[in-house]
Amino acid sequence: MLEAIYIKVQADLKQKIYRGEFPSMKLPDERTLAEQYHVSRSSIKRALNVLAQQGVIFKKRGSGTFVNPLYLKNQDIFRYNGSNLGVTDSFRIHGETPTIEVLDFQVLPATKEQQLALFLNEDDFVYWIKRLRRLAGKPFMIENGYVPIRVLPSLTQKDVSGSVYEYVERTKKRSVTKSFMTIMAEPSNNEDQTLLELSPTEPVGIMEGIFFMDDGTPLEYTTMRLHYQYLHYSAFVSLDGE
Repeated sequence: MLEAIYIKVQADLKQKIYRGEFPSMKLPDERTLAEQYHVSRSSIKRALNVLAQQGVIFKKRGSGTFVNPLYLKNQDIFRYNGSNLGVTDSFRIHGETPTIEVLDFQVLPATKEQQLALFLNEDDFVYWIKRLRRLAGKPFMIENGYVPIRVLPSLTQKDVSGSVYEYVERTKKRSVTKSFMTIMAEPSNNEDQTLLELSPTEPVGIMEGIFFMDDGTPLEYTTMRLHYQYLHYSAFVSLDGE
């Protein structure tokens, strides 16, 4: 499946923003960008709209399009680029990518909760994928993911030692493009304290969600337990419809 032109433009612009290639914080106008990327102005407009919706840039009437300085300030931990919404595959700190340790990989009957979240039948099975993520050698996330076997019947432990979403793109020609996420915090438990190197008085951040492929199929129901220092949440709110 070919990636839409505007997605490639949007991803490249975001990388240029990260690299500080717009020191004035102002982006070129749409006509100039269209000429630079050799694409239509409608593709540029769509790419800029996506970046604006993400809070990366903002448009000021009569003045142009500018990089959001607060987004730059908070972008060290999480970055998303490309067509796959691989949340845990998009963490960065000082340019380093996470390493993955597979703690467990099993086939289990789907629980009632998993059946509801993933639209499964009572006799369906799921892969249980438990992984520990590290950044710069420091543990920062415990993942417990549940993937329907009927969606990825040939998934192996070797496959889950890397990006599951890249595996989906490579083998099924699908992208993970939507998610429903809940973010919260609670007291850390014994496992959190052991694996994430937390003290008994330190909390743990939790990201729980369902991830969907671009055809609407639920791919994964997952709970991510983060070291609280890595739980950063930024939101861009627009009340004017733009």
